[in-house]
Amino acid sequence: MAITGSTVSQSLQLFAEETSGVIAELSRSSEEKFAEVIALLNSAESVFFLGAGRSGLALKMTAMRFMHLGLNVHVVGEVTTPAITSGDVLFVASGSGTTGVIVRAATTALAEGARVIALTTAPDSPLGAMATVTVTIPAAQKLDRGSALSQQYAGGLFEQTTMLVGDALFHTMWLDSGLSADDIWPTHANLE
Repeated sequence: MAITGSTVSQSLQLFAEETSGVIAELSRSSEEKFAEVIALLNSAESVFFLGAGRSGLALKMTAMRFMHLGLNVHVVGEVTTPAITSGDVLFVASGSGTTGVIVRAATTALAEGARVIALTTAPDSPLGAMATVTVTIPAAQKLDRGSALSQQYAGGLFEQTTMLVGDALFHTMWLDSGLSADDIWPTHANLE
């Protein structure tokens, strides 16, 4: 669906079609990778989240949900974030797999004995190659203008999918935990 003189409704329809396509492809191709991600998250002493720009915002939402589930989570860059060590996991997102701060953080994490989960469109990138588990998101990179993969601006589909994958991982782990919504509700912020 091409957007020409579009309305908000047309844009929403485009987003729904594009995200549905990516989700269908991930469902066909990545269930084994998702199982590996869940195993790493379940075994981690702490989980650190890092992304740049909108990908980073999507991962902050994921970090919040995992905190609700009882995982020990940290957002890289916050003043209370401790050092990463062995036994920890760094969960990152970079469409290109070349974002400098993310590649450097993954390199540091691995050097400290931590494991790295990467969401990227580029599995052969430096980040994809070094990650313990790489989940390939079949979406356009932010500089891939006019891509057949997405008509959205600057990586929008990757960022939306990052948030959806994070929520799907949380939802799966929550259902597997046997905890009810009432059980995890006390972890929600109460200083609002």
